[in-house]
Amino acid sequence: MEKHEETRHEETSEEIKKEAEVQEPAQEEGNTEQAEAQAQEEGKEAELSDLEKAELAASEAKDKYLRLYSEFENFRRRTAKERIETVATASRDVIEDLLPILDDFERASQSSEDEKATVESIKEGIDLIQQKLNRALTQKGLKKMEIKAGDKFDDEFHEAITQIPAEKKLEGKIVDVVEPGYFLNQKVIRFAKVVIGAKQ
Repeated sequence: MEKHEETRHEETSEEIKKEAEVQEPAQEEGNTEQAEAQAQEEGKEAELSDLEKAELAASEAKDKYLRLYSEFENFRRRTAKERIETVATASRDVIEDLLPILDDFERASQSSEDEKATVESIKEGIDLIQQKLNRALTQKGLKKMEIKAGDKFDDEFHEAITQIPAEKKLEGKIVDVVEPGYFLNQKVIRFAKVVIGAKQ
């Protein structure tokens, strides 16, 4: 009887072991599935956070772009306004310097009507006004071209209006200056109109 009980006990122990062995893989499988599910969830969370980060970065970039665009538009409008104002008042300082000379011309005109005025005094007044005008324009950067007969013709500074027969040494050279040329701050603003010597 005791032997029979021992045998039953052994059989039961073996069955329990087998069941435990069967349950362990099942538990391991369950643990693996749980781990996979958790990893998938974490991956989704990571994906969502990456997506949220990307959306946030895109939103910041858009805001930055809109601010820059707005600043550029303001700058463009301000620059255009300043340019219009500059063009409108560009000649103001020149005009202000010429006003006293205009006053001198009016005084000269009035004095020339005086019976006591002589030709010499009128000429002297005109010379003084001309000097004043030249001085004012020179201060603004105006310079007269120095040209004389016999100078070489240069189309960068001179404009030939006609040719006349001339002696050999003046062929292709300036014979006469009809209208002087001028520079404004080293840039030609009016070409000198000249007569060129041609073969006889």
